[in-house]
Amino acid sequence: MKPLSAPSLNRRWGAAAAGVVLLAGLLPAQASAAPQARGAVGAADQNAKGEELANYDSRSALTAPARPTVTGEAAGLAAKRLAAAAKPGSPPRKLRDQLGVQGIVDIDGATGTPRRVAKLDGFLTGASRKKPATIALDYVKAHSDVFGLSATAVDQLQLRKDYVDIAGTHHLSFVQSVDGVPVFGNGLKAHVAKDGRLVQVDGSPLAVLPNSTGGSKLTAAKAREAAVQNVLGDSAAKATSAAAGPTRTTAFTDGGNAQLVMFQTATGPRLAWRVVTVDEGYVHVVDAADGTVLYRQSTVQHDSGSVFPNYPGAPAGGKQVTVDLGKWLPNNSPRLAGNVAHVWSDVDDDNKASASEEIAPSGKRSWNFPFTDFSTAAADTGCTAAFPCSWDPKTPNSWQKNRAQNAVQLYYFLGLWHDHLKAAPIGFTRSAGNFEAVDDDAVQGHTMDGANTANGLPDPRHVNNANMNTPPDGIKPTMQMYLFRPVENGPFIAGNSGDDADIVFHEYTHGLSNRLVVDAAGVSTLGSIQAGSMGEAWSDWYALDYLVGKGLEKDTSKVGDLRIGRYVGKGQNLIRTAPVDCPVGTTSEDCAGTPGAGPGGYTYGDFGKIAGRPEVHADGEIWAQTLWDLRTAIGSKKARSLVTRAMELSPANPSFLDQRNSILQADTVVNGGKLSAKIWSVFAKRGMGYFAGAIDGDDFQPVEDFSLPPASDTPRGTLSGKVNDALSKAPLAGVVVGFGGHASGFAGDYVATTAADGTYTITGILPGTYPKVFARMPGYDTESRTVSVAARANAADWTLRRNWASTGGGSKVGSFTGVDYTEYGCGPAALFDQSLGAGWVSDAKLLQTPGTAIEPRTVVLELPKAVDVTELTINPTAACGDAGSASTGDYRLETSTDGVTWTVGSQGHFTPADRKVNTVALAAGSATGVKFLRYTMLSTQVADVQGTCPGNFSGCEDVDSTEIGVYGNPVG
Repeated sequence: MKPLSAPSLNRRWGAAAAGVVLLAGLLPAQASAAPQARGAVGAADQNAKGEELANYDSRSALTAPARPTVTGEAAGLAAKRLAAAAKPGSPPRKLRDQLGVQGIVDIDGATGTPRRVAKLDGFLTGASRKKPATIALDYVKAHSDVFGLSATAVDQLQLRKDYVDIAGTHHLSFVQSVDGVPVFGNGLKAHVAKDGRLVQVDGSPLAVLPNSTGGSKLTAAKAREAAVQNVLGDSAAKATSAAAGPTRTTAFTDGGNAQLVMFQTATGPRLAWRVVTVDEGYVHVVDAADGTVLYRQSTVQHDSGSVFPNYPGAPAGGKQVTVDLGKWLPNNSPRLAGNVAHVWSDVDDDNKASASEEIAPSGKRSWNFPFTDFSTAAADTGCTAAFPCSWDPKTPNSWQKNRAQNAVQLYYFLGLWHDHLKAAPIGFTRSAGNFEAVDDDAVQGHTMDGANTANGLPDPRHVNNANMNTPPDGIKPTMQMYLFRPVENGPFIAGNSGDDADIVFHEYTHGLSNRLVVDAAGVSTLGSIQAGSMGEAWSDWYALDYLVGKGLEKDTSKVGDLRIGRYVGKGQNLIRTAPVDCPVGTTSEDCAGTPGAGPGGYTYGDFGKIAGRPEVHADGEIWAQTLWDLRTAIGSKKARSLVTRAMELSPANPSFLDQRNSILQADTVVNGGKLSAKIWSVFAKRGMGYFAGAIDGDDFQPVEDFSLPPASDTPRGTLSGKVNDALSKAPLAGVVVGFGGHASGFAGDYVATTAADGTYTITGILPGTYPKVFARMPGYDTESRTVSVAARANAADWTLRRNWASTGGGSKVGSFTGVDYTEYGCGPAALFDQSLGAGWVSDAKLLQTPGTAIEPRTVVLELPKAVDVTELTINPTAACGDAGSASTGDYRLETSTDGVTWTVGSQGHFTPADRKVNTVALAAGSATGVKFLRYTMLSTQVADVQGTCPGNFSGCEDVDSTEIGVYGNPVG
């Protein structure tokens, strides 16, 4: 492995890895031809510093199913705990039974300890006058066999924070530590209502900690250097101070820091550095021994625009009025800096407020700068009185006319939104982690960012975007607002994102969600595809809720009149595929939907289909439309309260269903559960009913269901059947048959394993139609179908197709070339693990500079039996968090009967359109008696995305392929 500098270390499991959650913005990538700003999700293959790289968490490999390449003490311990929890009568099963039909005992596959313990229709304990921390820890001690923590271990937990929300609920965060060094990402969170009833416990604590931390070979500065190099950054911030305590916390000139933490790996907790790089916009965890990147998450949220009233020319709120800035700005302030924000025009994009970029008042205590309309000067842009332009893209420095006006506008929006989020019923206060200078945490607002990067004009990387970088609490967030201009496939006006309330409110709200959905150490956990989609939806929803509530946007009885993208898109629906107020099943032309998802309001089953692939902007529309339904059903004030409280109750990296459950819990806490029926009705109508299923927040194929919770005394049914091999027809033993969303291995789950004769029986099934019942076992492709279960005996037989390339079925990797990333779950064996969430990653060593051809990277696979191949599939897609350009381009596949003499079966070039499972035709004479495969990656897809190497592209560092499958008849 390449320590310290390799972007190839940026690994993240899950097919959704390409949708970087914390980088989500308002504009889908296809809506703009211009390259996106640094870190824009769904953007083209290149950004301001190069290519978009996904979030990465090496702990994800510990939970990957049927992955024999991932071994180690910690992985073994977790596996043992999971196996024990799945047994009848186990402590987790008993607790789940005690909690009832709506109880949750969710065990983390990486730790074997609870990710979440809760009761959706009640509390875990009764009312109490004890201290909230005592209530929580007493419960954990009482269920030590579930949580995996002894009484001594519980007593050693350190209370990091006891935050009381405006509803009176205590949100407690307990940190585990070794020799005073905190454990990163794992710990314990608990939530106690104001009357002392325990709402929920979550956090996935580590059941076993080492006796000591060991030593660090890397300094804080070297760890930061590794983090910067990991994202192809150029920050050269220097250390300003270093503490002498156990964490050796070191501050840097960009406002970030580095501190020692313990991080869970396959071999157990290791000493590492947690590095926050404000200049680059990331949180990293770097191994303290060799600089290997163990975790990376962006703290930047991007969007490309938002158009709603309160922009120049809007029907309501479209005219300049005099406002009082005194509540946010000190008397006689010489610049736009106060408790809520510091705003300046960072036109050179150096992230520094030079004297020429600060905004001075127009007079004594006066900040009156009239807006100059460029609609006439920029007539070819199509600007009108309803959509006036604020600059002329053909005239250098024309943006200077409105530079001061726009900075004042942004400062006002930031102050206004700070106060709105702080007030009831949202309650984003200082203790909740909001942004105020008194905590050295005010928003740093950059207007017209990069406007002067091309001789008086913005370069292509500084237009049609905006972003919000939200580091952990205590480190200043940064908001960058760009100019907009027309592009080939996006008729935007020549406007300014800082003039648009919706853009600013959207960006700021990313800060709200990133500060409330956190782990026990306060680090944001919006790193999965579903969590990132909700991040986009929350930002849209809070902004729309406010604008409609203030009468700046109208929600009439007409379907589809809440359209995002009205201003910068000149009234066209460019920013989202559909309005927010599209009910399920509508036939309105305004809610036409997309070819993949179909017309009408979106439901959970549309996830991954709206944009033709999992994409946080598009998939977030499902959640936004659902929340708008909720607002309609229970009212704006109650919806704001429950949606916010649900963020505070959220487990890490939540799915839509996790957050549905959190909203139900919030109602239990705030309203005594009075709105439960309405909440269930809203979510059920959107496909998030009781029987909906999602493996986790990274599941991009969730199972939708429209049912309300059944009564606990509902008669049950059974499902029995037999599983056979599709070719031999022989019975298969050890096949897991389960119901998607109800097969997590705990009490009440619908799951069984076939006996020696291939038979199985699942009992206690609530009657209904289940759309994702599956049968799976290593070495065979998973089969799934829709099954209807009645309150009687039901039958379903299965036939499974053997995949001879599967390592789970006995294939073995014999040899390979290139760097070995096996310990990160990205070695050559991952090419044959039947998982599209992982793949083989190797180093892409260039044959010439510049160029894209690489030294061949070859892997040899020995099949368990010789096979007459009838079908062979290759998925060349980039894996483990690499961006698309790392996908295999040129390839060669050879076969052999003896591992000595080889025959070329197929060769050619994969393009970006081939980033999927492709059936490859084998040449004559290469498909008979095949015992060995040799697959060679010859180039990446950098050239296919108009890139060159060396350059800031994943494909200049790595070459990847996701999966190979082999099907056919065994010989002999």
